[in-house]
Amino acid sequence: MPHKIAVQVGSLRADSLNRKIADQLVRLRPNDLSLEIVGIADLPFYNEDIEENTPPESQEFRERIKAADAVLFVTPEYNRSVPGALKNAIDVGSRPYGASVWNGKPGGVITASPGAIGGFGANHHLRQMFVFLNVLVMKQPEAYLSHASEMFDESGALADERAREFLTSFLNAYAQWVTACLGHADVRQNRLNLQATRSMVSA
Repeated sequence: MPHKIAVQVGSLRADSLNRKIADQLVRLRPNDLSLEIVGIADLPFYNEDIEENTPPESQEFRERIKAADAVLFVTPEYNRSVPGALKNAIDVGSRPYGASVWNGKPGGVITASPGAIGGFGANHHLRQMFVFLNVLVMKQPEAYLSHASEMFDESGALADERAREFLTSFLNAYAQWVTACLGHADVRQNRLNLQATRSMVSA
């Protein structure tokens, strides 16, 4: 079975470059990955006061992320950081305390911008958050897509062959990363189960 990947797009804009890139990733995915874009536009602002009565939009979002094997973020950069809507989605998924849906999931980051630095600031702010969230982010290859507006033709199709090749190679590396992380987690869980069994027998 292919690994189920929840894709998070940081931009809410209808004609978003990052949404176009995410759509291309869905088309270019290798056979061992299944990519699904999980929307964030309808999420209410995180507010601890309503944790006991979680809004249905937030609950559905948390369930969809929790059900995924891994997460992949595709986002622009706003003011040298991530867009507010994406930060809110991360906060919604991280609460209530001790029940984060991000915890331990393999992750990947692609940032894209019409400018020259390809969303470098947002990319690394996300990586900084992942340290606390315990998202096992792939370190290499890094993905900063500069001049992203030039990659698509007037119909919205990806016209840049070098970009297509890079996205394909990124996805192949990401698939290997996800498989390795999940395999390691399975081995660790098997060891824990074996230890528990031995403890029961010795008792």
